[in-house]
Parts: sequence; structure tokens; C-alpha cells
Amino acid sequence: MERTFESVLVEQCAPTLVGLKPASLFRYQPGPSDEGRVPLARWKGVLAARGIRVRVLKACPRTGAWMIYLYREAWITRILCQPEIQDFLRRQGYRPEEGCQAMLTRLSRRLCLEEDYPHEIGVFLGYPLEDVEGFIRHRGRDFTCCGYWKVYGDAAAAQRRFDCYRRCTRICLERLRRGTALTKLIAA
Repeated sequence: MERTFESVLVEQCAPTLVGLKPASLFRYQPGPSDEGRVPLARWKGVLAARGIRVRVLKACPRTGAWMIYLYREAWITRILCQPEIQDFLRRQGYRPEEGCQAMLTRLSRRLCLEEDYPHEIGVFLGYPLEDVEGFIRHRGRDFTCCGYWKVYGDAAAAQRRFDCYRRCTRICLERLRRGTALTKLIAA
């Protein structure tokens, strides 16, 4: 299958598209003949109608690659409103009272600084807080399980989730290869 914006979207974001995961982050490198912004603009509109937002968090001026954040805004907002998440984000320099969009703008700025990767991004992707804090505390070492993220909490629950995400991605990619329209894969 040709690596189009749509195929990368399904490959990297299937669990978010079908409603199993609140958000996904992926790198997209437009090809030489790919304007990039055309499919991005088109999919922003299609996905917004289904409650999914698309935001470029970082654009690399050297390579032209983008870090694209695809998220279910209502779900992410609920996560970001949890008191323990807000306390954590305050310690990371965020101002939760400003709301989801302001925090995403701050996250984008932190990504673009290119100094230290903002590991708090895990909460914006729906990772369990104990795993995000564990990753920061242990500097990415001493995890109990690794899949979509490094696990420091309930490894069995995380593994079940990883397996579900992998199955979802495999099924969606197969359906896309068979000609199912991407819009038919998206849960409202």
C-alpha cells in the first residue's frame, strides 16, 4: 500500500479513530509530490465533524516533517480536568485553568524548543498518570512493560490495552487495503 497521508493516519491513529484511545501523535513527512497541507486540511474538516481534532504541534523547517496530534477533544478535556492531572501539569509549568487549547499551545512550544522532550505529553495521549510520572522519575528506565508507552504501574492492564490497540490497527489497515473508505473506519 502506498504511504499516503490517509494510510499513515490509519497506521498511527487507528485506536483514536475508532474511539479506543483519546489521542495519538505521529510524524508525517510529506513526499516530493505531496503538498501535505491539502490532505491535512481535508481531514481536519472530515474528522472535526466526528468529534476528532487535528493539530500540527511541530513543523520541522529543515526536513519539512510535522508532528501531528489527533485527539478526541471532549475526552482529552475530561482527562485534563482531573485534579491529579491538573496538579501534575501545574508542576510541569502548565496552567490548566486556561483550558485545553492553551495547554496544547504550550505543549507545542515545548516540543519546538528541541531542548528536552516534554515527557508530560503522555497525559495528552491518555497514558496513565502513574506511568507518565514513573517515566519522568526513572528517566525511561526500570519499567515493567513496554508497548505504546513504558509502564510503571499495572503491567497486565497495559498489556491488554496494547494488544487491543494492535488488533484495532491491524483490522483497520486490512480494511483500508481492501478498499474500505477511511471515513467508514471512524467512530463518531
